[in-house]
Amino acid sequence: MNLIAAIISGLAGTLAMSMLMAAAPKMGLPKMDIVGMLSSMFGKPNRTLGWVLHFMMGSVFAIIYTALWSFGVGTPNLIYALVFGAVHWVVAGLTMPVVPAVHAGIKGGEVAAPGPWMINQGGLMSFVGGLMGHMVYAIVVVSVFTLL
Repeated sequence: MNLIAAIISGLAGTLAMSMLMAAAPKMGLPKMDIVGMLSSMFGKPNRTLGWVLHFMMGSVFAIIYTALWSFGVGTPNLIYALVFGAVHWVVAGLTMPVVPAVHAGIKGGEVAAPGPWMINQGGLMSFVGGLMGHMVYAIVVVSVFTLL
């Protein structure tokens, strides 16, 4: 496994997903501010911390993707990018209801609980937007990883 290529591909995938999140409201999707949610996770909002956590998580997930490929679970191609992106989205969505238990901003009432797949912040369109974001992330991770 090429750890540096995994980290670089994760950063690129996170950047692409972040660009999609920024453009989401212009495409009729709700504002998907995962950075804002992460920024208040430990107390007073700090967007720099939110961005660092967002890109760190993107790198960690790319390392997981590449570790799975190195163990023979799929290969870095478009089909597995879509499969991994969908599974990543399912797992991320299912963990969202647990976030309030460990999130200082939600516990303090400053931030709304996201609900599964962040549907409390945009309903069905958050559900769809999250899937789109994870697919874009996975496609970019696979593309950059195979180039490196």
